[in-house]
Amino acid sequence: MSEQTKKIKQLVELREKARLGGGEVAIEKQHAKGKATARERIALLLDAGSFEELDMFKLHRCTDFGMERKKFLGDGVVAGTGTINGRMVCVFAQDFTVNGGSLSLTMAEKICKVMDLAMKTGCPCIGLNDSGGARIQEGINALAGFGNIFQRNIEASGVIPQISGICGPCAGGAVYSPALTDFVVMLEEISYMFLTGPKVVKTVTGEDVTQEDLGGARVHSSVSGVAHFTAKTEEEFATLIRELLTYLPQNNLERTPRVECTDPIDRKEDLLNEIIPDNPNQAYDMYKVIGAITDNGEFLEVQRNFARNIIVGFARFNGQAVGIVANQPTVYAGVLDSNASRKAARFVRFCDCFNIPIVSLVDVPGFLPGTGQEYNAVIDHGAKLLYAYGEAVVPKVTVTLRKSYGGSHIVMGCKQLKADLNYAWPSAEIAVMGASGAVAILDGKAAKEQADPKAFLAEKEKEYNDLFTNPYKAAEYGYIDDVIEPRNTRFRIIRALAQLANKRETRPQKKHGNIPT
Repeated sequence: MSEQTKKIKQLVELREKARLGGGEVAIEKQHAKGKATARERIALLLDAGSFEELDMFKLHRCTDFGMERKKFLGDGVVAGTGTINGRMVCVFAQDFTVNGGSLSLTMAEKICKVMDLAMKTGCPCIGLNDSGGARIQEGINALAGFGNIFQRNIEASGVIPQISGICGPCAGGAVYSPALTDFVVMLEEISYMFLTGPKVVKTVTGEDVTQEDLGGARVHSSVSGVAHFTAKTEEEFATLIRELLTYLPQNNLERTPRVECTDPIDRKEDLLNEIIPDNPNQAYDMYKVIGAITDNGEFLEVQRNFARNIIVGFARFNGQAVGIVANQPTVYAGVLDSNASRKAARFVRFCDCFNIPIVSLVDVPGFLPGTGQEYNAVIDHGAKLLYAYGEAVVPKVTVTLRKSYGGSHIVMGCKQLKADLNYAWPSAEIAVMGASGAVAILDGKAAKEQADPKAFLAEKEKEYNDLFTNPYKAAEYGYIDDVIEPRNTRFRIIRALAQLANKRETRPQKKHGNIPT
């Protein structure tokens, strides 16, 4: 055997060893927990045969606490590049079979290398987290590693899409990298995220809480809003990320990929002419409206189970990806509150970062009143949504279906926040407040002097309704560009987006704004 052949044989053996991560026993333990390995996850996520690994032979450099005897090729993360639906992505997956996936300085260097590559090449970066946290044996070096990753998350924000998959534990300082990315996807009943674990919580506060109830997928998708998506299986998890990417551009300098549209652009939906109830206090389902107007009724919802009084997500009109923001009358009558405001604000800002037009479907009676909301800074959270719409320079199309009252009218993409085209259905009610509340303020004192106060107030409510519970007063001032027949909504939105295709708008030059907390 020649020397060259021996070296090639050694290379092949080293590669095989590296692909085993922490070894066959550790892999079996990972499978026994119902978890895929780092390499299996990458294989599910990427196009077959497209993965190009980097730093397969990298080793940690720690010699304290016997770590010199616990070295594995590649250390605790698999990193590299590949394609998803033919489009380049950078990816890293923490390997729990190697020292519990704990982060070393070497691991951080590998992660930072692919993040730097993603920035240089302008492609999305996907991180799959399954780690016990900082590698304690490395002390401050592990913390420095986290800091280096976080800095890159910050620099990449708004430049390339960043997606975090939580496939197992993600605790302590490790949670901040996913929190800094655009989307967080959690694996149900397997993953969890928290700053301090159940034992620390018990010691400090006396609370007894499980990992799942403290930071599981259900909690973060419905209570905290940290998770944008959840998946039941590893396969569903990978499929969801692949689908999400179909709506996103490679980076902030590109437009979203356009797909062939087989759904007629002039398709009329007669059900929309009948969907608004005669009773203004009766709800209808906004999902039916979305399904009626988007290409083939398709809609990828973001944060489905969090702040359900507002709906946000991605859809297509004539093959063009857009972000949809819509009030949901079936949940709290579609009012805005703290959680709904921050959910929508972050989504609007993401769309603006990546050149994704925003379509707003408005039916909002106001902000939720009460001490709970005021103490929870609903003023600041509502201002976030206001700021997000006003800051956005992407095409903005707003359709008012029914109610649009008071401050909530302003924050939902009104003309004064530089929405480009504002349409309204004939059922639109655009005013400072509803008729009964307005009349109570305007005519309450006069009503007491009448022989029949109820009849007097009823007559005043009718006057107010005749004046304001229609879109024509707003149209009279140019705040509404056109009143449209509901069944034509799909066609009018598509036309609007075509008109705005070459929109160019700038804001005053500055370092950056100071968005409300």
